[in-house]
Amino acid sequence: MQAANGNAVPTDTTDYVTVFVGETMFGLTIDRVHDVFVPAGITPVPLAPREIVGLLNLRGRVVTALCLRRRLGIPGREAGAAEMAIGLEQSGETFALIVDGVGEVLKLGADTQEPVPINLDARWRDISLGVHRLDGRLLVILDVDALLAFGDARESQVA
Repeated sequence: MQAANGNAVPTDTTDYVTVFVGETMFGLTIDRVHDVFVPAGITPVPLAPREIVGLLNLRGRVVTALCLRRRLGIPGREAGAAEMAIGLEQSGETFALIVDGVGEVLKLGADTQEPVPINLDARWRDISLGVHRLDGRLLVILDVDALLAFGDARESQVA
């Protein structure tokens, strides 16, 4: 593909749904996102890992609600603060990723992508695929498989 000036136009872009936890912006590849909704009626699960805030009903399906703040080790939000949920699927199970807010969909090319910074907190580094520098902001790209595999990792450590 060529631009009007004859230069090649890069076609290797990826669409990311942006989500926010506090002021930090994260990206999820759009092909992993199934729903965006306001979570309601979350039922706590006794003895569940701290990151699991409970179960909810999403159009007749039981969905595990996972708090991104807790998963990343970020202090809790203020009581009554608005929250959103991103519907994700992993191995046939549906998850609701609870975030502070959902932004826009960004189409980003490899020219702004960088590897995961070595000084990024280890909890974040283990579930990140890289970062994009965007006009003074950093977009941390989350690895959905790693993000949702926390239960498997803990179980294998115990065995």
